[in-house]
Amino acid sequence: MASVPSLAASLQQRVSAALTAAVPSADGADPLLRRSDRADFQANGVLGLAKRSKANPRELAAAVLAALPADELIADIEVSGPGFLNISVADAAITGNLAARAADDRLGVPTAAAPGITVIDYAQPNVAKEMHVGHLRSSVIGDAIVKILRFAGERVIPRHHIGDWGTQFGMLIQYLIEHPHELDHSAAADADGEASMSRLNRLYKSSRTLFDTDEEFKDRARRRVVDLQAGDQRTLEMWQRFVDESKIYFYSVYDKLDIAIQDEDIVGESGYNDMLAETCKLLEDSGVAVRSNGALCVFFDDIKGKDGEPVPLIVQKADGGYGYAATDLSAVRDRTGNLHASTLLYVVDARQALHFRMVFETARRAGWLTDEVTVRHLPFGTVLGKDGKPFKTREGESVKLEDLLDEAVARATAVVQEKGEKIGLTQEEIAANGTQVGIGAVKYADLSTSLGRDYIFDLDRMVSLNGDTSVYIQYAYARTRSIFRKATADQQAAAHPELPLAPAERALGLHLDAFGDTLAEVAGSYEPHRLAAYLFQLASLFTTFYEQCPVLTADGGPDQVANRLFLCDLTARTLRQGLSLLGIRTPERL
Repeated sequence: MASVPSLAASLQQRVSAALTAAVPSADGADPLLRRSDRADFQANGVLGLAKRSKANPRELAAAVLAALPADELIADIEVSGPGFLNISVADAAITGNLAARAADDRLGVPTAAAPGITVIDYAQPNVAKEMHVGHLRSSVIGDAIVKILRFAGERVIPRHHIGDWGTQFGMLIQYLIEHPHELDHSAAADADGEASMSRLNRLYKSSRTLFDTDEEFKDRARRRVVDLQAGDQRTLEMWQRFVDESKIYFYSVYDKLDIAIQDEDIVGESGYNDMLAETCKLLEDSGVAVRSNGALCVFFDDIKGKDGEPVPLIVQKADGGYGYAATDLSAVRDRTGNLHASTLLYVVDARQALHFRMVFETARRAGWLTDEVTVRHLPFGTVLGKDGKPFKTREGESVKLEDLLDEAVARATAVVQEKGEKIGLTQEEIAANGTQVGIGAVKYADLSTSLGRDYIFDLDRMVSLNGDTSVYIQYAYARTRSIFRKATADQQAAAHPELPLAPAERALGLHLDAFGDTLAEVAGSYEPHRLAAYLFQLASLFTTFYEQCPVLTADGGPDQVANRLFLCDLTARTLRQGLSLLGIRTPERL
């Protein structure tokens, strides 16, 4: 596997060298290269360099132009305006670079020169509770970032920090001990996720009713919490049943969402229980945390409430109980000390921003986060209904994630059915494609939105064949496959750099060449929406190419047919790889 420098990277290197040749003191100057409507690329770095060196911009631009080597990469270059360089790339260079990408399984995309270890915290459902629409974004965004980072060569360790500890388990366990018949199926004997959660829901409601109405039961439930935290064997065994039963449900939902969750990656709040007391002792002994009204707190000069009083991070409550802060700080210790992470990522909604800010600062003061460790909270916005308010049912409850996914698949299947019958798809193919299109539509709507923004959940728009949707991109991929099914035996894809390119071919080729640069940007910024935008533009450029450049009936002869088939093939591979990194599948026929 050999990485292929993009045309933009090659130009960047050449123009930077020419800037240095024109102004020797500007060694390594950035040419500020970008795509342009006037030419293929525009270099804007001359203006700033001219200002710094007190030179005439147009004269400096002419000197840079003269210093550029005459080679096969640049077809034309001109000075425009006050010193911009408009650069056109040679057709042969475009096709040649694409041929090099096509020869590589990774499409010429390099892996990281010095990969690190990234621990990413995402997909955090709660034991004994149904997953709702609020769990969608963390799961989908986290899964995409895992895939993108792994493709970049990073070692990624997922951590699903499930809610599997706390006071509500005393209530649930005590109720189950007193009413054992209400959870009479073991996790091993029943692999139906919905049935598992249905039983847990009934159990939770019954135990909550008793907890709220029976003071004696409430006392017994609270004592059971103490038993759980103390490691009582019987209590732990009952707690484990809840966890195992919930995992069946989690796996069924994630299977429907087409996200692979490995058991070893599930390390919930309970996984750090043995560290909590030591975490508190280390913080208190070092003076990072202090006692305030009996609670162990960390204070910050710049974090105050509306009354002007300091707002602390409470690590241990006055009654000796531990909150989220103790668990999260212990997780930081584990991820940096035991897993040796160089990067910590937290895909958690924006409402937790202050909490993580305080946790990270506390961990830095304690020495658990050093300058060698990058830590980022990747906050995401809210899923909204068509009314612009948080997405709820008509009864005002959170929408169940399974119901939402089922509805998406049903809507998508109806769209696929209409198109599929015209091209002879079987009912099995229509059902399979409907699932891939429906789940892809849900994921893409989420991933095409920048992390911090809210977005409106509109299934009609999501499954549309028009506009910025995954269906539009999937359809572009299916169209490339259709072309190859119609090709004759002697019509084979092959690059022909000697052929001139039509405008639509050039635009498509230049965008295909930018795939590696886009992935590098996405892996560095943790912003999947940039990859989604790249793929939508690629599908749009392919549609224009398809409309303007006949492939199998090209009038330039067999070589032009082969070259256009080559562009179709590389487009298909790039679309498939890009969508795969977003967790979206690509049906062969739509």
